[in-house]
Amino acid sequence: MSSAPKRICLISVEIFAWGKYGGYGKSTRIIGRELVRRGYEVSAVVPRRQDQQPEEWLDGIKVYGLTPMEMLTSSAIYKKINADIFHSCEPSIGTWLAMKAVPDAVHLVTCQDPKGYKEWVQEFSFPSKSRVQVLENYLFEANILVRSAVRAAHGVFVPAKYQRAKAKSIYNLKADVEFLPTPAEMPGTIVKSESPVVLYMGRLDQRKRPELTLRLAKDFPEVLFKIAGKSRTPPFEMQLKEQFGHNPNVEFLGFVDQFKSEVHHQLFSQAWIHINTSVREGLPNSFIEAAGHQCAILSYVNPDDFASRFGYHAAANEFHKGLEYLLSGNKWRELGKDGYTYVEGNYSLPYAMDAHEEIYQKIFRQKRTAH
Repeated sequence: MSSAPKRICLISVEIFAWGKYGGYGKSTRIIGRELVRRGYEVSAVVPRRQDQQPEEWLDGIKVYGLTPMEMLTSSAIYKKINADIFHSCEPSIGTWLAMKAVPDAVHLVTCQDPKGYKEWVQEFSFPSKSRVQVLENYLFEANILVRSAVRAAHGVFVPAKYQRAKAKSIYNLKADVEFLPTPAEMPGTIVKSESPVVLYMGRLDQRKRPELTLRLAKDFPEVLFKIAGKSRTPPFEMQLKEQFGHNPNVEFLGFVDQFKSEVHHQLFSQAWIHINTSVREGLPNSFIEAAGHQCAILSYVNPDDFASRFGYHAAANEFHKGLEYLLSGNKWRELGKDGYTYVEGNYSLPYAMDAHEEIYQKIFRQKRTAH
């Protein structure tokens, strides 16, 4: 019997493809791609999206797309995959089904954004798409079976250090939750714009409050505001463009796919400041990417003190004051360099993937020894 895992299955609520482009999906795709490059046989089980076939290949990952009913009821797919390790990149009903289908495998869980009662209320109050969808997400991600599966996992992890105690409390875990970083590609070169650029990189959804970013444009005519992203509710996006699109220092860039071009890297490379106006976040991938490109962070939320350490924490929505502060005396530049150093030592692609591989091999060996 092998002492090292060979087959790894990633279970996720999304993967960055086929019209679904969120942070969970980006992490899943990068982790899977890098594991393939390291010689593992990698599969992924995700909800099937528009134009996605039941079985697809993506960056060397065998992706199984399941319908909503299959996601809730089918254990057969996990038996078919028969992986050595099933890693849920966010807990869901799939976590529980995989445990029941292949009990002898190693089962790991990363809680990308552990949500308690307060966070679910915020989700319901500021839905990305609709309140019905929030309720569906709750039933899929936070029901009693999912919670029991997280407690039964061989290891539970979070991508932000502040989330460790939070996840332990939410899921009533006995063992400590460990930090497992989201891998981030560090740029080879960074060339900042000669004039100030503020970058908004994210969905144009109501919970993200992009209008707070756009309102700054009038008061800072010397700053170029680049808005990269699209909305899941097109009428809201259209309203934003009608209201703010006439400003000469506002550019709506639409959705940017980092897996298909260098535009994503170029935008972060040029930007001085990355702004996030969302009412609630875990630790956004965009914070890690922005800091990894020497951008200062201007944000309402402050996970792992990213904004307060590497930019400005606009805790009372004082984005105007925060932007003035970061631009004055080029404070953004030194704060951006501090962020780069932190990300390089905690989230860079080799470091983060070494951490994943070390965890996989360690827990796999422990389980084999126990048997």
